[in-house]
Order: sequence, then structure tokens, then C-alpha cells
Amino acid sequence: MGEGIGEKIQAELWELQDEGYRDFHARLIPTVPPEAIIGVRTPQVRRLAKKWAKDPQIGEFLAQLPHTYYDENNVHAFVVEQFRDYGECLEQTERFLPYIDNWATCDMMAPKVFARHTEELLEPVRRWIVSADTYTVRFGAGMLMRFYLDEAFRPEYPEWVAGIVSQEYYINMMRAWYFATALAKQYNATVPFLEEKRLDAWTHNKAIQKACESNRVTAERKLYLRGLKV
Repeated sequence: MGEGIGEKIQAELWELQDEGYRDFHARLIPTVPPEAIIGVRTPQVRRLAKKWAKDPQIGEFLAQLPHTYYDENNVHAFVVEQFRDYGECLEQTERFLPYIDNWATCDMMAPKVFARHTEELLEPVRRWIVSADTYTVRFGAGMLMRFYLDEAFRPEYPEWVAGIVSQEYYINMMRAWYFATALAKQYNATVPFLEEKRLDAWTHNKAIQKACESNRVTAERKLYLRGLKV
């Protein structure tokens, strides 16, 4: 009996290991034990996922949860991204979310098919942002930031993100990032959240900081936003 697809993917990841990158990257993702990081650069992981996504056995790898290594989770995320059928992609996303244990894997997964199904995706997004799981909440807020700040925007969406109550750093960092991006893309609908102090102080100040670092926010608006710090 030959090696299973999981072993093959793992072996390829080890061949691509970059120890310097692993040591550097381990410091950026403190929620993952360093021994669980092989250390493969993201473009190489993406290429690997693209190749294996075509393999008829890929479903076997996707069923092997939890994976042993951080890098395997990233392969998994990039394979799920490639599903073209909305229902199938959503199902695979929901199966995987509870196993995500760090901000990087969470943020790199953005299935393209979701962009064409923003109406249907609202129901899962609402579920995700009230989850008890840190990275499921972060993923849901990330989807609102990625797919719902342009043509699909509605004024109630920032209300949803403002309504997330958490002490979790990785949730509140995403909330701040959401509001900073919303200030760049939907300023008039977003600035009242800061004027009326509708966010906790940390998220409020971090959103202003991130908006002021953005080249998509005008100098005049940055000056005004700095005056809203608490």
C-alpha cells in the first residue's frame, strides 16, 4: 500500500522548508507552537495547494482534521479557496473553521466564489461572528471587510462588527482593521461609530491608528480622526 495524500503533501512541505523563515514566522504567530511550523513560504504553499487541489484524493486530505502542522492548515485553506461551487466551498469552509488556531491561516483564506454569492453568504457570516471560537469570529468579520465594503455595502454591516463583544486580541484587531478599511471606503457611514464612541476604547483607537496609516484616507480626514482618539 502506497503513501496516502496527507503523507505526500507533508513530505513536499518538508522539502520546501526554510528554517530562517520558520524562525521569523514563528514569532508572528505566538498561538502556534514553534514545533508545529515547518516553515514554507506562502507563495510556495499556494503553488502546492494549486497542484494538489486537482488530485482526485484531495477530499481525503481535507477530511484529515486536525492536521499536524501549521503549513498543512495553510495548504488546506488554499485548497478550499479553489472550490468553484458555492455550496461545496461553504461546506468545506465550515468544516475547517473550528480547526484554525492562528490569525495568519484565518486571514489567508478568502474563497473567490464567495464574492459572487454575497447575499447567500450573509447568513453564515452572521453565525460566524457570534461563534464562541476566536478565529471563526475573526473570519466572519474578515469576510465583511473583504466582500461588503464596496457595492455590497449596507449601513447595518458596521453595526454587526461594532456589536461583537470580546476581550480577544485577535478578534478586536480584526474589528479595528475592519473599521479602518471602512473609513477608507465608506467614510460617511463609518465615522459616526467613532464620533459616538460606539466601540471599546482599544478598538476605537486602533481603528483610528490604522486609518491614519492608510494612503486611502485623506490628510484632512486623518487630522479629524486623530482628534477623535480616546
